[in-house]
Formats: sequence, structure tokens, C-alpha cells
Amino acid sequence: MFETNGQFSVTELSKQNNINRRQLTRKFSSTIGLSPKQLSKTIRIQNTLKTLLNKDVPSLTDLAYENEYFDQAHFIKDFKEFTGLTPKEFYGDHLKMSLIFDGKK
Repeated sequence: MFETNGQFSVTELSKQNNINRRQLTRKFSSTIGLSPKQLSKTIRIQNTLKTLLNKDVPSLTDLAYENEYFDQAHFIKDFKEFTGLTPKEFYGDHLKMSLIFDGKK
């Protein structure tokens, strides 16, 4: 999951582990507290935030596509779910604040 930036098929993962999809979801939830899809979204948004903090991003659209979001609406929805802000809101003063805590100037 980490190697693919959160991009994986739950169905494929269940086949590889010879377990049905519902059982896999239950085991994930009981073991780590998240469903496979929730973990996938978490990994993807973490990578997106790292990109935002560590790279010069020409546009938020480029950021979305670089992190393998299918479209901008999907990117904005996931981003807001985790941060409480739209990418545009986050990219302003909040990015500068994040850099302070990241130890960069």
C-alpha cells in the first residue's frame, strides 16, 4: 500500500491473501482501526501534503495529478476531509505555518 502511494485494489489484495473482501475489511478495521480504503486515502493525502511542503508546485491541478487523483473534485474532497480546508485555502498562510513546524524556512 505504501509503495503504491495508496493506489491499490481491495479486491486484488483480498485475492492475493486468499481472503474474501469483507473479511479483509473487518481484519483491517480490527487490527489498525481503518478500512483498507481509509488507509489508502490517508497514505495518499500524506504523500500529497509532503509534495506540497517539499516541492515547488506550479499549480494545485498539477499537485492532484502528480498524486494520482482522477480529477480535481476528488482531490478537493479528500483534501478537505483530512485537513478541514480546501487545497487553495491550505496553500496560502497555512503552508507557511506548516513549514515552521516542519523545521524549514
